[in-house]
Amino acid sequence: MAGQLAAYGYKIVEDKFKANLWLLNSCTVKNPAEDHFRNEINLAKSLGKYVVVAGCVPQGAPKADFVRGLSIIGVQQIDRVVEVVEETLKGNSVKLTGVKKENGKKMGGASLLLPKIRRNPLIEIIAINTGCLNQCTYCKTKHARGDLGSYPPEEIVTRAKQAFSEGVVEIWLTSEDTGTYGRDIGTSLPELLWQLVEVIPEGCRLRLGMTNPPYILEHLEEISKIMNHSRVYAFLHVPVQSGSDQVLADMKREYCREDFEHVVNYLKEKVPGITIATDIICGFPTETEKDFDETLSLCEKYKFPSLFINQFFPRPGTPAAKFQRVPAQDVKQRTKKLTDLFHSYRPYDHKIGETQEVLVTETSHDKKHYVGHNKFYEQVLIPLNDKFMGKIVKVKIIATSKFSMTGEPLDKVVSAGLVKPLKRGCVSGLKQQEYNFKLPIAVGIVAISLLLRIIWVFL
Repeated sequence: MAGQLAAYGYKIVEDKFKANLWLLNSCTVKNPAEDHFRNEINLAKSLGKYVVVAGCVPQGAPKADFVRGLSIIGVQQIDRVVEVVEETLKGNSVKLTGVKKENGKKMGGASLLLPKIRRNPLIEIIAINTGCLNQCTYCKTKHARGDLGSYPPEEIVTRAKQAFSEGVVEIWLTSEDTGTYGRDIGTSLPELLWQLVEVIPEGCRLRLGMTNPPYILEHLEEISKIMNHSRVYAFLHVPVQSGSDQVLADMKREYCREDFEHVVNYLKEKVPGITIATDIICGFPTETEKDFDETLSLCEKYKFPSLFINQFFPRPGTPAAKFQRVPAQDVKQRTKKLTDLFHSYRPYDHKIGETQEVLVTETSHDKKHYVGHNKFYEQVLIPLNDKFMGKIVKVKIIATSKFSMTGEPLDKVVSAGLVKPLKRGCVSGLKQQEYNFKLPIAVGIVAISLLLRIIWVFL
C-alpha cells in the first residue's frame, strides 16, 4: 500500500503526528493486537486525522462500532488504496471488502506486481496464497481471510525475478498456510518451489513460511529435496499448538501428535541440521494438566530452537470463546513452566569453532553488529563492515547465546551479490521518472503486528 501511494505522489512521513492521513493495518489473531488497533484509531480521531483502516480486523467485522464511519480496505482490495485515500481526503467514507474472483474461483488477491516499498531493500516478501482450509475453533483468520485463494505460479516467479533484478538477495514466501498452496488451482507447493529455485541467482536464498502439519505430510519427500538445495534455507515453521491429541481434536487441527512427530522426524533425517520452529497455545479451554504435560514432553523431546509460546485468548465469534476457560492462574503457571523449559537449553553451543556461510541482510537492534543467517536460518552476528551487507560471508563461530551465534569473518566474501539494491524507501518496479508527483499529502502507514509492535513504513 505504501508503494502505491508513494508512486502516485503521496509522501509517506516518518512522524505520524505530521501526517494528514493515517492508514492503519491490522491483525486479528490476538486480542492485544486488536486492542492496540482500536487505540490507534481513537488517537487518530482525537488528533483530527483522516483515517483509513485495513487488514483482518475490519475485514472480519466491517460493521463494528470502532470502524463506523471510517474508510475500509479489504484484504483483497489493497490495489485500490489510492482510490480509497483520495475519497477519504474528500470527506467520503469508502468500504471495499469484496472477494476477488476469476471464473467463479477466489483469487489470491491484489496483483503481486503492484508498486511496493520494501522495509528492507534486500528482502522481498511474497504472499503465495491467502485464506485457509482449516476450521480451527480458536481462530478468526478464516472468518477474515476466507477460503483458499492461490496466486498463479507464473505471477509469483515473475515477482521474484523482478525482486532479484532490484538487488534483493532473500525471498520470503508467506501465507496463512503455505502448505495448502495450489490446491485450488491444480498445482502444489513443491511444484512452485522447483520453479522458483530455477530463478534464484547464486548468492541469494529463499525462506519458506509457515505450514500446518496436515498439508505438508504428502509433500515431505519433495520438500526435503528442496530444503537440501543450496539456495533454500533448511528451515520450516510448523505450528503444533499442543502435544495432546485430545486438545488437538478440540481445536479441530486435523492432525494428531504422531503426524507432527512424523513431519519433524522425517525432515530431521532427510535434511540434517534443519531448523524446525513451532507454536504452542497454553491454556486452551479443554486443556488439563495431563494434556499440558504431553505438550511439555513434546517440547522437551525436540528442544525446538524457535518456540513461540502463546496464552489462549478467546476470540469473539469463535467456538472456543464459548468454552469454559482454564483459570488464569493455571494458564500463567503452565506458560511459565514451558518458558522455563525453553530457556533451559542452548541450541548453538556445540557449533563453536564451526565455519559457516551466512547471508548478511540487516543490522542488529543495538546497531553493534550486522545480522546474517546460515543455511539453517540460524542467526549469526558479525562485525559492522559495509562490504558484508547483502553478501554471503564465510565466518568462524566464536561465541553463542540462546538465540544467536557470533561469527568472525574469514578472508573472503563467498558471494559478491548481484546488483546494487534499491535505496531504502524507493518504490519497487518503478523508475524514478515514472513517479506521478502531485501535491504532497503526508500519509502515515502503521501495521499492528502479531507481536504488538508498530511498524511504520516511510518514504
